[in-house]
Amino acid sequence: MELLVDKISKLRLERNAVILAHNYQIGEVQDIADYVGDSLGLSIQAANTKANVIVFCGVYFMAETAKILSPQKTVLMPDISAGCPMADMINVDKLKEIKSKNPNAKVVCYVNSGADIKAESDICCTSANAVKIVQSLPDQEIIFVPDKYLGNFVSTKVPDKKFILYDGYCPSHMRISPEDITKAKIEQPNAYVMVHPECRPEVIALADEALSTGQMLKKAGDPALNAFIIGTEIGIIHTLKKQYPSKQFYPATGKCLCPNMKLTTLEKVLFSLEDMQYEVSVPAGTIEKARGSIDKMLKVV
Repeated sequence: MELLVDKISKLRLERNAVILAHNYQIGEVQDIADYVGDSLGLSIQAANTKANVIVFCGVYFMAETAKILSPQKTVLMPDISAGCPMADMINVDKLKEIKSKNPNAKVVCYVNSGADIKAESDICCTSANAVKIVQSLPDQEIIFVPDKYLGNFVSTKVPDKKFILYDGYCPSHMRISPEDITKAKIEQPNAYVMVHPECRPEVIALADEALSTGQMLKKAGDPALNAFIIGTEIGIIHTLKKQYPSKQFYPATGKCLCPNMKLTTLEKVLFSLEDMQYEVSVPAGTIEKARGSIDKMLKVV
């Protein structure tokens, strides 16, 4: 593995590349990355670097977002087949149909979606800022796509608005059951329970807090807390242990694993840099419209 890492480091310099890894990536991929974090945060960081090439270790919509924010840069994915099932649950035709039935509603699009969906939406949001984004809109009707569970979570925080929720969801977070949380709390009674708002409402109800991955990392730094039950994709445990080695982190279940996030390996990162594959492209018109929905979000937060 040391030889692989050395080769990647050499090519990274030669290509003037920056390597981004999502919190759900395997540990060794996180360890060679220049930046580790959530999808939007990584894309913003990459846009602010002087790198010519972005190697995005994540899933396809994340690499698309990086391309939207850095259209002049070459964006590569080590494994182009790494998709997001939730993002694939909606397409433009379905969204247009919902919009036609609800002409007075504004479309709030979770960043976990394709570039074409972002382009067809009024404003983007992340799991961390979704509540703030919806609160900022004067409109009373909200079409929330594609994650019905994040949308439901937001609706409980903004009860004065009407929500039209699309029937999408994250299959990995769906694997976390209320029984998993109950069992984990019995086994670790002093642990603070953090779950992702992509979880089902009955799971969120049993947690101390529903937090995005970035918020989880921040909360783990609370000096008053030393043990945590983590209800999200298990890759983040590596990130948490690395940042807070003296604290204890327990996955709510080992079943919350995204197979697409695990497709990226060190070998594939190396091949991507060697052969400049696989490049992610987004049509210029889509970039312009999708960038508009992201920029509107960034003005709020």
